[in-house]
Amino acid sequence: MKIYLDNCCYNRPFDDQTQARIAVETQAKLIIQSLVKMQKLDLIWSFALIYENELNPHINKKNTIRNFAKNAKIRVHKNARHC
Repeated sequence: MKIYLDNCCYNRPFDDQTQARIAVETQAKLIIQSLVKMQKLDLIWSFALIYENELNPHINKKNTIRNFAKNAKIRVHKNARHC
């Protein structure tokens, strides 16, 4: 199965985990991340994610997300056409 997550998902583990909704969303994201690493899901990464992540002023967060991008099986480029 192919999966695409927006930039908010990648940043969710860095948010305040004392809020129940945020903690649950973080756990869901971490489960998906584990499935990607076990190659049970095919991660899609796009030029938009790269652009948005590069705007992140927090170096550690930016680098963590950039490193996870290495797990992507599919890359969507700016000029790609999909039907």
